[in-house]
Amino acid sequence: MQDSLVKYMKVGLVHFMAYPSTLKGEGPVVETIKKVALDEYFTAIEITTIKDNEARQKVKQMLETAHMTVTYGAQPRLLTTGLNINDLNEEGRQKALANLKEGIDEAYEVGAVAFAFLSGRYEEATKEESYQALVKSTKEICAYAKSKGGMRISLEVFDYDVDKKSLIGPADLALRYAKEIQEEHDHFGLMVDLSHIPLIHETIEESLLPVKDYIVHAHIGNCVVKSPDLPAYGDVHPRFGFPNGENDVQEVVDYLKVLLDIGYLNTENPPIVSFEIKPFGDEDADIVIANAKRTLNEAWARV
Repeated sequence: MQDSLVKYMKVGLVHFMAYPSTLKGEGPVVETIKKVALDEYFTAIEITTIKDNEARQKVKQMLETAHMTVTYGAQPRLLTTGLNINDLNEEGRQKALANLKEGIDEAYEVGAVAFAFLSGRYEEATKEESYQALVKSTKEICAYAKSKGGMRISLEVFDYDVDKKSLIGPADLALRYAKEIQEEHDHFGLMVDLSHIPLIHETIEESLLPVKDYIVHAHIGNCVVKSPDLPAYGDVHPRFGFPNGENDVQEVVDYLKVLLDIGYLNTENPPIVSFEIKPFGDEDADIVIANAKRTLNEAWARV
């Protein structure tokens, strides 16, 4: 591709994954977000809960000053607490809902334009009941967000039988779900992630084409799925070029081509495409981020 990638996308970073010590809203949140804000490669940043109110206000001011698009990832709010938005236990479902509503309040507070979450675990025997619980919860989340402003809501598609074991899930169920929610809430859509596609046992085309009309957010990352015995097996988001990884430059090329073909990547309203990558072991986060930028640059040149 001869045109600059900036014409087609807002390149972002999932901050709390790149700097995992901040995942629970504590640690060097301000310092590490400042690093991203200083990097002109990034137009967007995805943050999560920030427990300290003073730190949250500093981050809000910093990102406003940096002229960055901010989105809010609520996945850690569920994953670090064990809460399940499609819990068949009503008390558990309500706790998860309350947690996400707190996240929506916080997202509005920091100026986020979008809010993302994920579906929870399920049992095959009660899969339909879990699906109905998810639909009910999602409609409540969408309505709550709408009552406070224009923030977009998305559900990130995860694996269903490897690591996170989330209900959504395979493309056919993701399509059914997105259709049903969008009938009532047009500010809802799906978040897709290159690193999750091998974990869902689908090709890029099988994963994206059925839901192409509902994709509102995209992640780029890597995974290891060949054997449970391998380092970084599962949904760990290792760097590109990681031993036995599924995704590298060529897979990013293929992913970008499909996103272009379906019109997600476009010059009229460039969407967010964020790296979701995580240091493995004692790897340096900043070097892992530099790796991701090199990988995207090389892939874009080949598109």
